[in-house]
Amino acid sequence: MAMTKVESAKLTQDLLLRGVVETVVKESQLLQLLPFLEVTGTAVTYNREATMPAAAFYDVGDTWAEATPTFTQVTAGLKILGGDADVDNFLQATYATPHDIEAEAIASRAKAVAHAYTSAFYNGDSAVDTKSFDGLTKAIPAGQTLAAGANGGQLTLDLVDQVIDLVKPGKPDALLISKRTRRKLSALRRASGNLLETDVNAFGQRALFYDGIPLVVDEFISDTQTKGTSGAVCSSMYALKFGQGVGVMGLEHGGIQVERVGELETKDATRTRIKWYAGLAVFSELGVSRLEGILA
Repeated sequence: MAMTKVESAKLTQDLLLRGVVETVVKESQLLQLLPFLEVTGTAVTYNREATMPAAAFYDVGDTWAEATPTFTQVTAGLKILGGDADVDNFLQATYATPHDIEAEAIASRAKAVAHAYTSAFYNGDSAVDTKSFDGLTKAIPAGQTLAAGANGGQLTLDLVDQVIDLVKPGKPDALLISKRTRRKLSALRRASGNLLETDVNAFGQRALFYDGIPLVVDEFISDTQTKGTSGAVCSSMYALKFGQGVGVMGLEHGGIQVERVGELETKDATRTRIKWYAGLAVFSELGVSRLEGILA
């Protein structure tokens, strides 16, 4: 069953686990929106539509031709993400409120887990780090990638509309951009005599929208990408649909887990482990697109 981390946090009765999940979600706007599919086993294999069956017009009495779609089988694996939070026993015993120092240590580790997943979501490359999953930059095909220029180029409203139109059917569920791109997009809208729409999103937060599409500003979308001869000065915009069969989904087994490892042998501390068997699947290549080479 697919659900977001926001929804999964509501279902747990474990207050520590709930606090960890809520911290993870708070640290990533992406994880507020991204639904997760529970995977049995170490990977999920699915069929991605490659070509549609042909259709034709017929006269009365014509012989009808059979046509079938073709599919590409894709496998997306789970990766092990996590970290340990150690609390010094001396500090734990002498701290005015012992639960606070433990909560701070665990929250800090949960924040790191959120950052690691979000970074891999965009930039993950299993060829560079075999322990990571492939992120959007590698997973989005060339046919769904639009360049601002051979060596990068300035963002325009036409380019934004084009990258939106690459997503089918309908509009994308979100546009994911860096802060620099958000500033440029706001300037373009002002220059055209319009402003980015502001509304309350599904979580009660004030949010920006472009043509009714939520803008998700994420610091893990780098402004130091390379395009052609423009080295380490470019950024990207991603247009996404979320959901199985239509776009992008996160993968997980067992959700985020919190384990009490206990007392350590080599130091006077108690360890709590946060782990997450997680991954990413692009179920439909038409549900994702990227505008690359955006210059400052």
